[in-house]
Amino acid sequence: MSDGPDMKELEKRMDGAIASLKTEYAGLRSGRATVNLLDPVMVNAYGSEMPLNQCGTVGVPDPRTLSVQVWDKGLVGAVEKAIRDSGLDLNPVTDGQTVRIPMPSMTEERRKDLAKMTGKYAEAAKVAIRNVRRDGMEEAKKAEGVSEDDQKKMSDDVQKLTDRKVKEVDDMHEAKEKEIMQV
Repeated sequence: MSDGPDMKELEKRMDGAIASLKTEYAGLRSGRATVNLLDPVMVNAYGSEMPLNQCGTVGVPDPRTLSVQVWDKGLVGAVEKAIRDSGLDLNPVTDGQTVRIPMPSMTEERRKDLAKMTGKYAEAAKVAIRNVRRDGMEEAKKAEGVSEDDQKKMSDDVQKLTDRKVKEVDDMHEAKEKEIMQV
């Protein structure tokens, strides 16, 4: 016997989509150096792909520079290559076991491209949230031994949760876009 959608479970799944969006946004450049900028970078090390932060310590010595203190001397070249090939428009410089990454100032065109990217990421998060809503609505319809009024209330609750989470995504998107377009 089903007693309707588990709202806590639905909210947890929607929060997962939002957490994923936060991770995507952390990797987008906004003109300032942040350690999260290099999170999506994967290094070809020891015969497999591994995240950069598992090969060395990422730091921010000043607002326009990132540094990676590589733990294994043999991986310095691989780390430098991974950063260069990451598509982040970064040009690393090796200094012993430290890879320094100066942050170039962003052009207006690059800012607009990144702003478009934020929109794509936000839309993907909204689609994920809507898929969770669809599951919740189906559970509400399948609820057994529940009056039509209660089914309607369950559906309304799922929709309110969805609206709240979509607004959260919209707010995050707006803030990130504003951050990127700021000169």
